[in-house]
Amino acid sequence: MHNRRLHTASWLAGLLGLIVLSGCNSAPQSGGTGGGGTGDTILVGSYLSESGSEADFGKSTHEGIDIAIEVINKAGGINGKNIELRAENTESDPAKAANAVTKLITNDKVVAVIGEVASGLSLAAAPICQSNKVPMVSPSSTNIKVTQQGDYIFRVCFIDPFQAYVVAKFARENLKKTTAAIFVDNASPYSKDFGSEFKKNFEQMGGKIVSEAAYAAADTDFKGQLTKIKTANPDVLLVPGYYKNVGSIGKQARELGITAPLLGGDGWDSQDLFVTAEDALEGSYFSNHMAVDDPAPAVKSFVDAYRAKYGADKTPGALTALGYDAMMIVAEAMKRVKVIDGPSLRDELAKTSGYKGVTGTITMNSDRNADKSAVMLQIKGRKFVYMATVAPN
Repeated sequence: MHNRRLHTASWLAGLLGLIVLSGCNSAPQSGGTGGGGTGDTILVGSYLSESGSEADFGKSTHEGIDIAIEVINKAGGINGKNIELRAENTESDPAKAANAVTKLITNDKVVAVIGEVASGLSLAAAPICQSNKVPMVSPSSTNIKVTQQGDYIFRVCFIDPFQAYVVAKFARENLKKTTAAIFVDNASPYSKDFGSEFKKNFEQMGGKIVSEAAYAAADTDFKGQLTKIKTANPDVLLVPGYYKNVGSIGKQARELGITAPLLGGDGWDSQDLFVTAEDALEGSYFSNHMAVDDPAPAVKSFVDAYRAKYGADKTPGALTALGYDAMMIVAEAMKRVKVIDGPSLRDELAKTSGYKGVTGTITMNSDRNADKSAVMLQIKGRKFVYMATVAPN
C-alpha cells in the first residue's frame, strides 16, 4: 500500500494544476449517486501486484490511482461523496488475482474495479467482474483477449497488435533495419502475442525474421537461445517481456557479443530494468504509453504533481500515469449517472470520448479498447528518452 501523507505546500500547488486538468475534462453532472459505499464514500477496488515478479508495476500503478483519488476528492468528489479505495495485492499470481477481485466485489461491495497490469492476471479476474456486472478498467493490460471477456471490461491503454505495429514500423522506417530476431516468454500471453504481431507487421513492411526463440519466466540462463540468435546475425532483437527477464537477457546478449539494438514494449517500463541489465540496454528502444519529457501541458502538470508528492528526485513511469487515467475515467463516468451501479457505469464508460488524459486522448471504441497513440523511447544513460509518437492508422 502507499498511504503517504500530504505534507508540503509544493504538493498543494501541483495538486491545483491537476485539479484544473481534471476540471477541463469533466462532463455535466446528472443527478445524485447511489450505492457503492456508506455515508459520504463511494468504494472503488484495485487489484495489483504489489509483491512478486511484477511488484514494481503494481506499486507504480497504485501511486497513480492515489493521486487521482486525491484530485477528485479535493475537487468535491462525486456529487459531494468522496471516493475511497479498497486495494488488494495479487502477489503477481493469477489465482490470487481472481481471489482478490472476488473479495472486492463480494465483501467490500465496490462499484468498479481497477486492475490488473499483467495481461495474464487481468484474464484471470475479468470473468469474475463480468459475471457480477461490476465494471473493470485495466490500466495497462495490452493483450487483445482482455476486453473480449465481456462488455463490463475496459482498458485505457493501447493493445498489443497496435504496440507491435508501432515497434515494427519504427524498426523499418526510423532505424532502417531489414532483419530481426524474436525472443518471447513462452507462457506469457502478452509476450507471445506481441511477438507474433511484430512478425506479421515487420514482414509486411519488407523485413525478414531470421530467428525465433522462447524462454520461461523462471529461467536465469538464456545463453543457449541467444547463441543461436547470434548466429543468425539480426539487425535488431525483439524481446517483448517484463523488466526482470529483459534485463538479464540484455546483459547476457552483450556478454555473448550480440551488438544489435534490443526492441521491446511497455513491459520494459521500470527502473528495476537496470538492476540486472546495468548498462547492457544502452541504445535500445521500446514502445510506451507516455514519455515524461513529452512537452504536453497535461504531462508536465502530472509529472510536477507526482514529484511534489513523492519527491523532486522521483520520476513517474507510464504505469503511474495509466493508473491515474483509469481512475479518472471511472470518476468521469460516475459524474454522468443518476445512480452509481454496474450497468449505468458500464454504459457511461463505453461513451468515453476525447478524454484528455495524461497518456493521451482516450476514446473507447466498440471493443472497449482505447484508441490512442504510442510513443517510442530510447534508453540513454539509464533514462527513457522520447524519440517519436506513432498514431493509430
